[in-house]
Amino acid sequence: MTICEGSEKVMADKRDYYEVLGVDKNADDSAIKAAYRKLAKKYHPDMNPGDKDAEAKFKEASEAYGVLSDPEKRQKYDQFGHAAFDGSAGGAGFDFSGMDFSDIFGDLFGFGDIFGGGRRSGRSNGPMKGANLRTSVRLKFEEAVFGCKKQIELEVKETCKTCNGSGAKPGSSIDTCSKCGGKGKVVFTQQSLFGMMQNVQSCPDCGGSGKVIREKCTDCRGTGFVPMRKRYEVEFPAGVDNGQFKRMTGLGEPGQNGGPRGDVLVEAVVDRHPVFQREDRDIYSTVPVSFAVAALGGEIVIDTVDGPVTYEVKPGTATDTRVRLKGKGVPSIRDSKIRGDHYVLLTVQVPTKLSAKAKELLKEFDAENGDSLHAAERFRSEKAGASAAGNDDNGTKKRKKKGLFG
Repeated sequence: MTICEGSEKVMADKRDYYEVLGVDKNADDSAIKAAYRKLAKKYHPDMNPGDKDAEAKFKEASEAYGVLSDPEKRQKYDQFGHAAFDGSAGGAGFDFSGMDFSDIFGDLFGFGDIFGGGRRSGRSNGPMKGANLRTSVRLKFEEAVFGCKKQIELEVKETCKTCNGSGAKPGSSIDTCSKCGGKGKVVFTQQSLFGMMQNVQSCPDCGGSGKVIREKCTDCRGTGFVPMRKRYEVEFPAGVDNGQFKRMTGLGEPGQNGGPRGDVLVEAVVDRHPVFQREDRDIYSTVPVSFAVAALGGEIVIDTVDGPVTYEVKPGTATDTRVRLKGKGVPSIRDSKIRGDHYVLLTVQVPTKLSAKAKELLKEFDAENGDSLHAAERFRSEKAGASAAGNDDNGTKKRKKKGLFG
């Protein structure tokens, strides 16, 4: 009786397997697998060392996946629920030993089947692409706008000419690794929170190559490659922006076991310009305009990345007026015929140091325009006075209504 009560309590505490994975009861195998991959990556103990809560959630998700990914177990679970695995419905209890996780964890963490009893990865140490190399190049503002070519120098690995890339001393033999049998991988068993588990790793004796070199080449020391300084020309397209990369395919580190070479990634580091600022494909700058030109109108010269252009300022232009020079911005990196615009902020320069003659002329200007200026000032004063009187009347009425007066 006591055992049955305990069993019922355990089942009551367990969440529904579909709920654990966050899938519908009609979910197909691919949906179940995708849901478990997401949870396994999030809660795996290797990703959350020492986190007991994550460990419990990982184990819960693994148990749910182990049942729902197996057609026979899933059928029993759909019929009897958790009772199908506690012995009360003819089941033998839940066990990880028959579960296959190799395709899940092989992709996530780079090793094969970690659970005992699952199928072992049969992949040999196949071709692998070489590592990418990264470097950076400084570009002037204009070079980034219109594109340019730059020379870079890198240290790369090239096939050793002495041993032709074998890594062995000329005339010596290369043996099959006795530890892994030429497969390049070894399987070892270790204790984990799920019990005994199997892990697949590269063979420590041969480094994953499956072969052992008894006498190493003295030039490359058994690696098959020697370092070499090489120069390359990098062509940056027009419109390249700060932080963008130019990829040079096949010029990186050599691949393994016949794999292709990696790439070289060259980052563009664009210098600041003393006048221009860039935002995507648009350019911004500020140009001072004299007081007289702003008032009377006239021509000014504006610097652009294409060179100086003449612009006609309209009479009565106020300070902080923005001007758009269409098509004078940065070309699109995909189509150089498409360009952004150049926006110019015109700032009117009010003179601070005036000669005696200039002061007299300004006084004459002020006197000449005095009537219109004074009329405008009187209009603003009268309008303000009327508004104040109206507000006072309204306030008096409100105060009288509230019994504040009389």
